[in-house]
Amino acid sequence: MSWFKRKDKGIQTSTEEKKDTPKGLWYKSPTGKVVDTKELEQNYYVSPEDGYHVRIGSKEYFEILFDDNKFKELDAGLSSKDPLKFEDTKKYPDRLKAAQEKTNLTDAVRTAVGKSKGNDLVIACMDFSFIGGSMGSVVGEKIARAADYALKKKIPFMIISKSGGARMMEAALSLMQLAKTSVKLAQLADAKVPYISLCTDPTTGGTTASFAMLGDINISEPGALIGFAGPRIVRDTTGKELPEGFQTSEFLLEHGFLDFITHRKHLKDKVNQYIDLISNQPLRA
Repeated sequence: MSWFKRKDKGIQTSTEEKKDTPKGLWYKSPTGKVVDTKELEQNYYVSPEDGYHVRIGSKEYFEILFDDNKFKELDAGLSSKDPLKFEDTKKYPDRLKAAQEKTNLTDAVRTAVGKSKGNDLVIACMDFSFIGGSMGSVVGEKIARAADYALKKKIPFMIISKSGGARMMEAALSLMQLAKTSVKLAQLADAKVPYISLCTDPTTGGTTASFAMLGDINISEPGALIGFAGPRIVRDTTGKELPEGFQTSEFLLEHGFLDFITHRKHLKDKVNQYIDLISNQPLRA
């Protein structure tokens, strides 16, 4: 059995010849279920084993909602400045640059217009991968401009929220976006242009305190965390133990904060069905 014996000591394979196991072949959900990533993608990024909705970004939501993934992005080049000269562990411009290089995004929201089941739809979708989906002046401005576009063209507007809240590096400028976006949505309401708010995991902080809860219809995905402050802060402030499932989309639905919860594979149908109903037009197949 000499072929079991190593003739030369040490690893003989050169670095160039080594074959690494490809990354991303499998995904493990928080409940421990393992699924092939290709199967996950084909199932709208939902674990078929337990129904867990994996966090996705604007790229994936646009693929799901726009016909043939065709759309025109609005204000794609808009990016944040540093008016407050903010610095914590690193300078704000450096943090922005690092986030842009890592994500290939200019900021934490993308806005676009395209066909969804044959009709125009404007979508503003937040990306949690960009500084936790935090809302700064650019996020508020892009949402406001998208709302203006929807208002001018009389096109239904949808915001997909996925955010940790207002961006602390822009301080009060971030908080001003709550009022700014809320005013634009009020203008849409006055013009009777439908606005759909989709709350995904997580929707917290200033987003919840503004546009995320101002939809003509507020919907969510299963199991999403939705709230203003985190459960620990709420518990410490009230001094009370929180109910089971507190701040989940199911809890909010039960208490009247949401209109319905939808599986991601039904999202496109549900959104357009609502638009047809509120617009008093025939339901699209």
